[in-house]
Order: sequence, then structure tokens, then C-alpha cells
Amino acid sequence: MNDIETVTVAVAGSQIEADLIVGLLQSNGLKAIALADDAGGLDPALAVTDGVPVLVNATDEAQARAVLAEAEKNAL
Repeated sequence: MNDIETVTVAVAGSQIEADLIVGLLQSNGLKAIALADDAGGLDPALAVTDGVPVLVNATDEAQARAVLAEAEKNAL
């Protein structure tokens, strides 16, 4: 089994925001996932207090950060 090294490129305030970030990264050809610690959906408030990390492959970190920076720049 191969281990894939991942890095956190964003921490969203909610699962919805994390899903939007994941979608943006995926639409730019990157593999990304959001890992919410919300007790299996039973306590969504945990994601609000702790945030929802968005992870990508370590080899894609620079490209992912560039995509997120461009999106943030264009949002203003």
C-alpha cells in the first residue's frame, strides 16, 4: 500500500465552505479532500469550532496555493 503525503492548504469555517474550496481545486485539475471532524455528522458545530482542513497531495501544494491566492484576489 502506498502512503500519500498530504498538506493542509486551507482551513474552512464550515463543511460547505470546504466543499467549495475542494471544488475549486478539483476544477483546476488537483486532487483535494476536506476532512471534517464532526462526529460523523452528528455534531456539525465541531467543524465550526475547529475548522475543516482542506488537503492536497504534497506535490501539488504550490499549485493549490496559487489557485487559492488567485481566487481570493479575484473575490475582492
